[in-house]
Amino acid sequence: MAKPAPRRTLIMGVLNVTPDSFSDGGEYLDTEAAIKRGMQLVEEGADIIDVGGESTRPGAARVTLEQEQLRVIPVIGALVRAGATVSVDTMNASTALQAVDFGAKYINDVSGGIADFFMARVVRESDAMFIASHWRGHSVEMDAQALYKDAPSDITRELGARVAALLADGVRPEQLVVDPGLGFAKNAEHNWQMLGRLGDLLALGYPLLVGASRKRFLSSLLPDDATMEDRDAATVAVSVLAAQAGAWGVRVHAVARTYAALRVLESWEHGAAFRAQGAGA
Repeated sequence: MAKPAPRRTLIMGVLNVTPDSFSDGGEYLDTEAAIKRGMQLVEEGADIIDVGGESTRPGAARVTLEQEQLRVIPVIGALVRAGATVSVDTMNASTALQAVDFGAKYINDVSGGIADFFMARVVRESDAMFIASHWRGHSVEMDAQALYKDAPSDITRELGARVAALLADGVRPEQLVVDPGLGFAKNAEHNWQMLGRLGDLLALGYPLLVGASRKRFLSSLLPDDATMEDRDAATVAVSVLAAQAGAWGVRVHAVARTYAALRVLESWEHGAAFRAQGAGA
């Protein structure tokens, strides 16, 4: 009897080439350091390296296109040449276009294409996958937008409308991945509610990416003096539960720990499936 293939949840490793990202700002601003870190994430088990040059932490100011592109394009080009699968984390169509020209396979836009009118055109004229997040406004204003009647229902409806708009602009269905945008115009309660109802988003019919890594809503589970790295254990738990719920991928800082935990989940599910097949034989 053939053994059932385990379900595979992809790991997207975070690589912030910024001075002010909430978790690791400044650590990989140097191009060589960023490239080295990207290859380390690949070795630790990342399937995709998500390279971003603009912080989207609460209250963060925008950067110029020139700053963003000087930070990310050399890193993306080097990682692609080294054989890595790369995503660009950007809200800017011109940055996305350059990144795709340098070999990026994914465009991860936290605004879902709202922030730049030309983003949909870049996506539809490329073969890149587009990760569309739920979004209600830029970092300086998003906390004031965290108002919901029923967060999971509202988020799912708004993200569904964003997908419909992208399709109307010519983006192909097979290019789309959706993301609930945890932490963006959402408080801790909204985030937990959405995580508890990921099935609502999966019902949209698109692959689902979950990015909870080190976000502030996890800090309520930890001591007051906990560091960013202390949030990784909680992140791993969320990532495993998201994978178990059917997520296509998880976006994380601590790749090695996530890789090990997801391999445990896959082995567990493989064992359960094998036992079920044997019982039915």
